[in-house]
Amino acid sequence: MKRWVLKSGTTTLEGLILEDAVKPEPGPGEVRVRIRAVSLNYREQLILGNAGGNWRMDRDLIPVADGAGDIDAIGEGVEQWTPGDKVITVYLRDFIHWPPHAGIGLGLGALDEDGVLAEYVVLPADRLSRAPSTLNDVEASTLPCAALTAWTALQNAYPVTSGQKVLSLGTGSVSLFAMAFAQALGAKTYLTTSQDDKRSRLLELGAEDVFNYRTDESWGQSVYAATGGVDKVVNTAGFGSMNQSVQALAFGGDIGLVGLFNFGDVIEPGLFLAKGVSVRGIPVGSRDGLEDMVGFIDKHQIKPVIDRVVPFVDAKQAYQAQSAPDLFGKIVIEIA
Repeated sequence: MKRWVLKSGTTTLEGLILEDAVKPEPGPGEVRVRIRAVSLNYREQLILGNAGGNWRMDRDLIPVADGAGDIDAIGEGVEQWTPGDKVITVYLRDFIHWPPHAGIGLGLGALDEDGVLAEYVVLPADRLSRAPSTLNDVEASTLPCAALTAWTALQNAYPVTSGQKVLSLGTGSVSLFAMAFAQALGAKTYLTTSQDDKRSRLLELGAEDVFNYRTDESWGQSVYAATGGVDKVVNTAGFGSMNQSVQALAFGGDIGLVGLFNFGDVIEPGLFLAKGVSVRGIPVGSRDGLEDMVGFIDKHQIKPVIDRVVPFVDAKQAYQAQSAPDLFGKIVIEIA
């Protein structure tokens, strides 16, 4: 079999190497998965460069957390899976129910956990969830991180209901999934972007309105003026966008904080307190949340937005495409 490996001590794509390896065998409580497709998240760039020295250990690492495929072999004691079952990976370890705990790690393909950028992988039987019946492998591979993050932001603690208004920041995959889920829940959706050419695409996907944060530095006030205040902000940009997120909120609104991009701002306390804002960090989500999301996707026939599909042998090109400014949707690597 073949697998891609980030070599120890490297921080550029030159260190991502395609290797031949022996097909792994599942031990007790484990299963082997024939990986059919994987998708990339922004965190893949952080792991590649080992941002802050926090994402990788001094070891070769199989990268990428999000994969879809089918059970190929089962180890002793595994009863919940049979060969041929269609599955997706579970991003974080031992995170079955909310709230999170200290041992969940940073997901597959980081630190001490190998990922799924390989033809075959062996995983604990509970590190998989049944794939949606309405999606193919390429589509299903987009779900474990970005989709679940959006689902958790919308559903945990302050669930979105019909008639509410949801603002998602940017046009990354979390925001696009949040838009699709919120619309299926009956909410009105609004987005921000810095690129006017993406506006029409967002409107075609059902957004009520789109605000350009590059040309309008007070975009939060503009959102509030246009909507009367949104009920929830899915903040994929980071703390640097918190003040404008608070500006956009209705009184009593909720912010799901996802982004790792910008840490440069301090919340303006007066408006924050006056509006009674709640802010929650979103560490992707739990296994039971993933299972609920899969059922919701099947019920509402939700399809992910996919920017492009790249062959397995061209994984480096997929990394480059994932970091491009014109990205719109998921980059998927298909394994024949």
